[in-house]
Amino acid sequence: MERTERNVLAGRTYEDTFKQATQQQGEQSAIRFLISLYKGNFRNLLISVLFLIIKSLPVYALPIVTSNIINIATNPGEHAIRSLWINFAVIAVIIAQNIPTHAWYVSYMSRASRHVEAGLRSALVRKLQQLSITYHRDLQSGRLQSKVLRDVEAVEQLSKQVMLSLLPAVFNIIVAVGITVSHSWSVSMFFILTIPISVVLVSIFRRKIRRTNSEFRQEIEQMSSRMSEMVEMIPVTRAHGLEKVEIQRIDDTLRNIQGKGRKLDLLEAYFGASNWVTFQIFQVLCLFFTAILAYRGQIPVGDIVMYQGFFNMILASITGLMTIYPNIAKGFESIRSISEILKSQEIERNQGKLKLTSLRGEFSFQQVQLIYPGSEHHVLEEVNLEVQPGECIAFVGASGAGKSTILNLVIGFLQPTGGKIMVDGVDLDTIDLRTYRKFLAVVPQTNILFSGSIRDNICYGLKDIPEERIEEAIRMANLEELVARLPKGLDTMVGEHGGKLSGGQRQRIAIARALIRDPRVIILDEATSALDNASEFHVQKAMQELIKGRTTFIVAHRLSTIRDADRIVVMKNGRVAEVGTFDELIARKGEFYNLKQLQI
Repeated sequence: MERTERNVLAGRTYEDTFKQATQQQGEQSAIRFLISLYKGNFRNLLISVLFLIIKSLPVYALPIVTSNIINIATNPGEHAIRSLWINFAVIAVIIAQNIPTHAWYVSYMSRASRHVEAGLRSALVRKLQQLSITYHRDLQSGRLQSKVLRDVEAVEQLSKQVMLSLLPAVFNIIVAVGITVSHSWSVSMFFILTIPISVVLVSIFRRKIRRTNSEFRQEIEQMSSRMSEMVEMIPVTRAHGLEKVEIQRIDDTLRNIQGKGRKLDLLEAYFGASNWVTFQIFQVLCLFFTAILAYRGQIPVGDIVMYQGFFNMILASITGLMTIYPNIAKGFESIRSISEILKSQEIERNQGKLKLTSLRGEFSFQQVQLIYPGSEHHVLEEVNLEVQPGECIAFVGASGAGKSTILNLVIGFLQPTGGKIMVDGVDLDTIDLRTYRKFLAVVPQTNILFSGSIRDNICYGLKDIPEERIEEAIRMANLEELVARLPKGLDTMVGEHGGKLSGGQRQRIAIARALIRDPRVIILDEATSALDNASEFHVQKAMQELIKGRTTFIVAHRLSTIRDADRIVVMKNGRVAEVGTFDELIARKGEFYNLKQLQI
């Protein structure tokens, strides 16, 4: 299986797993999710753990060998010199094997952790493609980038910390306590007592660390959001001489991050220092106790070194755990951050709905109403409209009248809260919108191009398009002159968001993108309102080719651009005020006539 396919499968698995994991609350949910991330990689983990134990043998053996050598050296009459060489040979072999076994340990662990990272990002991308447009409008792009990049990296680092630090520390503690118990119960009590003390210290600081991590993460997301906005606003900022205002705004955010970060650092410093002092006191007590035992002849002198070695091992392991605990807490906070997206229920539900294989383009709006959540104000109220296949319908009216809302209902971005929209005699709410939208093409007011070539943008999402079809779309979109002028023609890069092209050129590329799909329904949302007269002329010619024989919905502010529409619908306060042709509405001298007079 290709790596990309494995990542996609992992993304699906993580998305489903998180739905199950979030049935529990708090850290239980996060821990369950973290474990579930490795589903399908347990074999790699088990092999990695095996090599972890083997590579750690020098740590376990060195205190014993050191103790043996000291006991042999202090009692030469009872031991032959050969015993020293045997101990030396054993420890040399055990140390040497660490090189290959450590490499194998990291290799198998990395296979699992990197798979987790890619799969988790895949799950986020899949979820983002399922979330409603309303959710995306509310979610700031900077916050989203922080979640996909910073938080996923923090979760991946959390899983690495578990494998690279937590597991080795746990094994070290188990082995050290086990060996010590087998030699002396009384000495082992010093070792065993360190565990509940460490638990107490964690419990004291846990809530503060968790809360401070949450505050710091939110400030980082806020900074990311504001930085994203700042970059987009640079032309406006420069044009109005507001550089100092924007700098001050970002500096305020950075100061907040600085304060939260300093608070987090200080809390972690107190946490680490408390651990170190506590365990150092225990180590000194253990040294004093074992020295008394040796002084009385109850244990060999070399055993003091052995117990100190194992105590140092436990001390280093517990200190290591305490040191990484803030990072682990940060990882759990990132899981909670990611969960804000993964467990969101604001998704389009297309499962089990009718899949369209064809579309004629007949629409019927029947008593359609729309109220946004948390509001009592009707955005649309009692909208009734019949649209025949191939008919061109234009919507006009003042800002806020409900024109663009109707287009969003046609696309399926919004669902009516009352009434229904019928498409070819079928309730749109019962149709799989993914199959329905394959017959739609949308040309918005502000077009969205990505930083590829003109060809890439026109053929976006389509494969193996014949060159003749691309050329036909270019001709119909009135792009021939532009393409001929460019040194690389269709393969010219348009820059980020199409920044190397004019507004009219971007709109014509969007129209070519729509034409090449041969849609049955066209949505034009103020496609010429931001253009100059020359650009509007070229775009209008391209639009005339685009709408031929297709059901078309147009929102326009310039009333002169919709003279040839089959019918014009005048919207006022969310209701249909008038319907008719251009000449009919002018002759009535009603709402449309008044709008027209305002533009003269």
